[in-house]
Amino acid sequence: MAASVKVAVRVRPFNSRETSRDAKCVIHMQGNTTCIWNPKQPKEAAKNFSFDYSYWSHSTVRSRAAVYCCCLRSCGSGMCEDLFKRTSENTDPDLSYSVEVSYMEIYCERVRDLLSPKSKGALRVREHPIMGPYVEDLSKLAVTSYTDIRDLMDVGNKARYKPHQLCVCVLLTCLSVQVSKVSLVDLAGSERADSSGAKGVRLKEGANINKSLTTLGKVISALAEMQNSKRRKSEFIPYRDSVLTWILKENLGGNSRTAMIAALSPADINYEETLSTLRYADRAKQIRCNAVINEDPNARLIRELKEEVNRLRELLLSQGLSRLVTAPGTHTHSLTHSHTQTHTHTHKEFQGEMITNEEAVERLKETEKIIAELNETWEEKLRKTESIRLERESILAEMGVSIKEDGGTVGVFSPKGTPHLVNLNEDPLMSECLLYYIKEGVTRVGQKDVDIKLSGQFIKEQHCVFYSYINQNGGGKSVCVCVCVCE
Repeated sequence: MAASVKVAVRVRPFNSRETSRDAKCVIHMQGNTTCIWNPKQPKEAAKNFSFDYSYWSHSTVRSRAAVYCCCLRSCGSGMCEDLFKRTSENTDPDLSYSVEVSYMEIYCERVRDLLSPKSKGALRVREHPIMGPYVEDLSKLAVTSYTDIRDLMDVGNKARYKPHQLCVCVLLTCLSVQVSKVSLVDLAGSERADSSGAKGVRLKEGANINKSLTTLGKVISALAEMQNSKRRKSEFIPYRDSVLTWILKENLGGNSRTAMIAALSPADINYEETLSTLRYADRAKQIRCNAVINEDPNARLIRELKEEVNRLRELLLSQGLSRLVTAPGTHTHSLTHSHTQTHTHTHKEFQGEMITNEEAVERLKETEKIIAELNETWEEKLRKTESIRLERESILAEMGVSIKEDGGTVGVFSPKGTPHLVNLNEDPLMSECLLYYIKEGVTRVGQKDVDIKLSGQFIKEQHCVFYSYINQNGGGKSVCVCVCVCE
C-alpha cells in the first residue's frame, strides 16, 4: 500500500556558539505548522511549513525518545527495544523470530564497518540486478536481545568518526519466512564553511558531508516531482551520485515505510541553513513509498539467484571457459592472465545487456557469495557473531584497552594506584570511552611497533614513551614519567 513519507521537525535549544553570539530566536510553532522569519528582512511575512509532527524543544524540554518513538511508530517500525518486547510476547509455537544487526559509517564517500575488528579500509557498495544496492562484506551479527543491540551500538560508536551513520536491523520471521529491514540513519548536519570556520581536513570533511546531503536533496526533489507530475517510474533519479543515496535507494523510493526527523536551529545566525532544512523536509513529505509484506523472500531470492548462476555458467561454457566454471557449491576461479588475453574482450548478450567474459565471471562469483550468505543457518550466524566479539576483545586488549571481566562492552573506570590514560574527544559520545593502562616498566605510544596504538593526523609512529616504576619510599605507589619522542 502506497504511503507518504512521515516528516517530523524539532526545534532544539541554542547551542553554546549561538548563545555566545547573542542569537535571537526566529522560529515559532502553531500546532503542526512551523513559522520562520528572515532576520535581514523583518518586514517580510513569515514562511510557514506544515508537517506530520512538530516538536518545540527550544524552551520546553521534550524527551528525544518520545519524539523518535512517536514518529517511528507512525510508520510501523517501532524502536529496537519495542521490537524485542513484541517478539517476546509471541505465543505461537510455530512462529519464531531472529534478528541481525549491521552498523556502518559513511565518511568522505567511503563506507566503514563499525562492528568488524578486521575492517580497516572502505567497503565496496554494489548493486545486484536481483538484490539491489548492498554493501559487500558488511558484518551481519546475530542478536537475541535489545541489550545485544545496545552493546553493539556502543562498540560501533567508539569506532566511528562523526558523519553519516546507518544501523540496519533485519528481522526474520520463520513460518512463511517474512523479512523486515529497519534502517536507522543519523545524518550529519550541513554547515556553511564561513560560519563554522573549518579549515584543512575539517573543511574537506564538511564538503563531503554537504555533497551527500545535496545529492540526497536532489533525489528527494526528483522523487517528489515524479509524484506531482505523475512521471514514469523509469525517469532518472540520481541515486548513484553519492554513496549515501545509493545505499538508501529502497528506503527513499521503494518498498519501505519511511520517516524523517529534522532538527532545526532557532537562531537568526543560522537562518539560511534552517530554511534549507525546512524546504528539504517539505519536499520529503511529498514522496510516496509502496510498502508490501515480503512473503517468502529468501526462497524466491535463492531460486532466482541460482537461475542466474546456471545462466552464467552456460554462458562461460559456451565460450570454452569450462576451467573457470566450478561445480555448484564451490567457488568460481578468476580469469588468469592468459585467459584475459584471449577471452575477456569477447562480448556476449546476457539478460538484455552486453558483458565480457571477465564481467560474467565476476558476477558469477558475486551471486554465489550471496547465495552462501543466504543459506547460512541461525546457529552459524550466532557462532560468527561470538567469534567476532572475541576477536574484537583480543585486539582491544593488545591495544591496552581495559575490558570488563564479564567480557561485555569496554569498561570505563579509574583503577586506584594504576597509571592510565583516558581518551578525550570533542565529541561527547566518544570522550572518555577508552582506557589505556601504563604497564610497569616501559610503555611505548604511537602508530607503529608500540604498546598503545593511536591514530590521528598528528600522531607519530613513535610518539612518546612512559616509564612507570614503584616508589618504595612513597609507600609502594606507582610513579609515571612521560618522555616525548622528538624528530
